[in-house]
Amino acid sequence: MGETILPRRLFLWCMALIYMVAFVSLYVQIPGLYGNDGLLPARWQLRYTGKSLLEQLLTSPTLLWLGPRLGLDTQTAMELLCLTGAALSLAATLLEPLRDSLVFFCLWALYLSMYQVGQVFLYFQWDNLLLETGFLCILVAPLTLIRGSRTVRDHDPVTFWLIRWLLFRLMFASGVVKLTSRCPTWWGLTALTYHYETQCIPTPLAWFAHQLPVCWQKLSVVGTFIIEIPVPFLFFSPLRRLRLAAFYMQLLLQVLIILSGNYNFFNLLTVTLCLSLLDDRHVNFWLRKADKSGDENNDSKLLLWLSRLVELLVWALMIFGTIICFDLQVDSAKNSVSSRTAFTYHQFNQFLKTVTIPCIWIGVLSLTWELVTSMFRCACISSFLKRFWGMIQWTVFSAAAVSMFAVSLVPFSYIEYDSHSRLWPGVRQAYGLVDRYQLVNSYGLFRRMTGVGGRPEVVIEGSNDGNTWTEIEFMYKPGNVSASPPVVTPHQPRLDWQMWFAALGPQTQSPWFTSLMYRLLQGKREVIELIQTDVSKYPFHEEPPTYLRAHRYRYWFTEPKADGSFPERWWRRVYDEEFYPRVHLGNTFLEGMLTQFGLKDKSASRRVSNTSVAQAVRRVRAQVRGVPAHTLIWTLIACSATFCLLQGLRGKNRHTEQTAVTNKAAEKVDDLNEGGDESLSDHSEEKQAKEDESEKNTDDEEEEENEQKSVSENDDEEELVKKDESHDESF
Repeated sequence: MGETILPRRLFLWCMALIYMVAFVSLYVQIPGLYGNDGLLPARWQLRYTGKSLLEQLLTSPTLLWLGPRLGLDTQTAMELLCLTGAALSLAATLLEPLRDSLVFFCLWALYLSMYQVGQVFLYFQWDNLLLETGFLCILVAPLTLIRGSRTVRDHDPVTFWLIRWLLFRLMFASGVVKLTSRCPTWWGLTALTYHYETQCIPTPLAWFAHQLPVCWQKLSVVGTFIIEIPVPFLFFSPLRRLRLAAFYMQLLLQVLIILSGNYNFFNLLTVTLCLSLLDDRHVNFWLRKADKSGDENNDSKLLLWLSRLVELLVWALMIFGTIICFDLQVDSAKNSVSSRTAFTYHQFNQFLKTVTIPCIWIGVLSLTWELVTSMFRCACISSFLKRFWGMIQWTVFSAAAVSMFAVSLVPFSYIEYDSHSRLWPGVRQAYGLVDRYQLVNSYGLFRRMTGVGGRPEVVIEGSNDGNTWTEIEFMYKPGNVSASPPVVTPHQPRLDWQMWFAALGPQTQSPWFTSLMYRLLQGKREVIELIQTDVSKYPFHEEPPTYLRAHRYRYWFTEPKADGSFPERWWRRVYDEEFYPRVHLGNTFLEGMLTQFGLKDKSASRRVSNTSVAQAVRRVRAQVRGVPAHTLIWTLIACSATFCLLQGLRGKNRHTEQTAVTNKAAEKVDDLNEGGDESLSDHSEEKQAKEDESEKNTDDEEEEENEQKSVSENDDEEELVKKDESHDESF
């Protein structure tokens, strides 16, 4: 796999953003859910029995034990922790140096503290998924605050691989449990004909999706099975294009879920996990940046052809398997494609027994490859000290990665009993030691389809005289048949979600519902704000109701009119049965239920904290009171995204300016070099002329000397001749 620097940075940014959403969403609901007058006061979960702080943390790992030491009551301490987490995650979203291992450790510890006292309102799979992913962020993120550098570490691919393994466990298990649950709607491929109207909080687009033909709904179920069961195996493919195809298929599924249902931050978190399938080349392709690696150009043509051939075989096998397993046939008469499940439960169970252990070995081989390649990179460092330090880091983080992988095998193997029993006992013991910290979890979303006979919905009614009853309408969940479904993603209204679960069974399975009726009879504002943020829209905002009761109805989406126009109402409903009898304060039934479920607070009321920290927390609460949670969250997201976008554009402009300055400097250097060359050439020409002139002068002087020598020689000869003549004359 290629370099993953950019996907890792994008992953950490998304995790900081999701943490901010989770903390803010929970913060606005704390008074009504866990406050002193809330549905399930958190202080009931903290029993101060005189144990030391260490013993308390080992019993229940939550920072709320520090509340009394800071002079804070439990509600104020929870709000303080949530505000701290929201502020820290917001800062990490805006500033890259704060996307640090220590910062993510603090965020994980803060959310775990909330989870430990959250009870039924925080026991959702996405809360577990956020805690597990958040802990992996501690290993993936750099130690910027300590090292002062964000340079790439050689062991980074090893820790980032754990994100891919988590994504595989999540998606594969989510697909498998749909069939192991023996739900007739999943086996009959009709689940989506019920899903859109029976999910907890549908969106307006769910109404339109519900109107699609049955054949299309069944094909959608087939596509869901393909994306969740065979496609996750491509996460570990050595072929890059197969991993990218798996990424886009997962992205398609999550986007469709986001458009049709309000599942808070869960789908955003899943998309964030999918970033582990990308590499720098593809992110640069998104950013329209040139690819500097050139890996594909360096590959031989033979390898390219072989990889293309393998890709064709993979897709051919997947298409062929889909046709065989779901008996896909084209019905030309109806212009549709028929489908059915062409295998039995026993055959699928045998398939699970066959592939579960190989799944584990695929993970072992993939992780081993990452370990070996990262160790090789560490060994290739030239400097001895850097190589030694790199090997120490590699050893520590590799041991952590192997440990996390080994422990995760326990919840992963829950999908098949025989494979789970074959695990090494030491691994199960290690899992038992870390289970309370939510480091690894089992997953399996949409196990069974509910509401096949109509969507069950609990409607609470209030009255002051016992004769005239008024429905209490919730802000998000279905109630008023004329109200359109809301769009609240990524906020999770936790009371509305639990109301959906409560409607699936008798009221005795939801003890908190008795507390809800009791608090509404008392007129507690904190609980009323869970139902309507704008208290003036609550029908009994001026005076609490004297009587309350609850009925169960069956809801269905309406159908388009015969002429194709839209109906006036979104829902239609039919009365089902009484869910909770008529009660009032002091009612025998109500008092008995409160006592049975331990919902009566027998402890003395605690004094409200008046420390400076508590007063600051209350001032923040006063500022956000009355603001819908989803509006607050989207405002923070928009501001964060705008700031990061402006920061990126500023960095791009700065880079452009630096590039322009560098180019100008280079041009000046070139001009100077050209000028220097011209002056050097002129100087050489002058020097050459001077040399030629001096040579010419030298030649002239030599000629003159030669002439003078020849003249002097002639004169000497004449003198000798004269001497000879005179000598002759003397004889």
